[in-house]
Amino acid sequence: MPVKNRFAELLPEITVWRRDLHENPELLFDTHRTAGVVADKLREFGCDEVVTGIGRTGVVGVIHGKTNTGGKVIGLRADMDALPIFEATGLDYASKTPGKMHACGHDGHTAMLLGAAKYLAETRNFDGTCVVIFQPAEEGGGGGREMCEDGLMDRWNITEVYGMHNWPGQPVGSFAIRPGAFFAATDQFEIAVEGVGGHAAKPHETIDTTVVASHIVLALQTIASRNVDPTMQVVVSVTSFETESKAFNVIPQHVQIKGTVRTMDKAVRELAEKRLIKIAEATADAFGAVARVTYMHGYPVMVNHEEQTEFAADVARKVSGGCADAPLVMGGEDFAYMLEERPGAYILVGNGDTAMVHHPKYNFDDNAIPAGCSWWAEIVEQRMPAA
Repeated sequence: MPVKNRFAELLPEITVWRRDLHENPELLFDTHRTAGVVADKLREFGCDEVVTGIGRTGVVGVIHGKTNTGGKVIGLRADMDALPIFEATGLDYASKTPGKMHACGHDGHTAMLLGAAKYLAETRNFDGTCVVIFQPAEEGGGGGREMCEDGLMDRWNITEVYGMHNWPGQPVGSFAIRPGAFFAATDQFEIAVEGVGGHAAKPHETIDTTVVASHIVLALQTIASRNVDPTMQVVVSVTSFETESKAFNVIPQHVQIKGTVRTMDKAVRELAEKRLIKIAEATADAFGAVARVTYMHGYPVMVNHEEQTEFAADVARKVSGGCADAPLVMGGEDFAYMLEERPGAYILVGNGDTAMVHHPKYNFDDNAIPAGCSWWAEIVEQRMPAA
């Protein structure tokens, strides 16, 4: 059961869809054009139901199989949004909008799911219902959460849900997956440090916030090295350090620190938050300064369900001849919200030798399309075999 011949035939057409989406990237929930293109194509394919506006700008298409004796409903999800990045690929079909780019391959995900939807609507060779889910705002907006809060799972009685992401550095069209925790929880923090500003030539008359904040940055590294079990995963990264003064001779009154915390375990997530707040506040206090911490919870850990992961891996092996063990990924993925509501699995499909996702020279390899389409189609046909 290798890559379906139908997708080899459809590859030129799906590639045109994908490159059109690439030329016209949209951010977060502002995916109005993309959602319109998706909805129009689903109607053109003959989907039994097409609904827009789920999770603000999400699109849902419903495809009934030839029979429905089991009552099973499989959800397939692709993300639609781009990133605020200036593209540097030099492609003929590069982004037409400066500062916006499909640097994560969501254009490829959307095109592949559209291809699978076209095939499934043509053949309907399954017993049950397939729900194709096109989600906005994966890149930090929590579109998956909003679609679930809009009743996605209950409205269509989805019983299982499956997702996919392309992966640079992995052979084109190959697959990799892992059960359990897969993508990390993604929290953010801001630390406002206040001291006493003054003249740089008279530091003894100040409480130097630059020095205080620097100690906080260094101390935060002990969360990973001295607070968390070394066999567990945690990343604490300070990504912004900004003083209110840009002068050479002024010690600033305020400094702001920003960063992210990535974890794979609920208990570690809670510990990291508590320690970060305590370390920041106590370190500032030791110097006579004040640190005010704002801690923001982001996406939860994305956890693949055991049974569905094995099934997804088996389908991948039938499509491509193999399925590797995927590594833990400390990046976030808001498909986590859907996997909290329903059992399912998330898989990586190889995107070959290109820059990593979120890089201005990243490029989705259209040769991965037949494998991705085939995997989604086989998930439906194998999980809900025709009666």
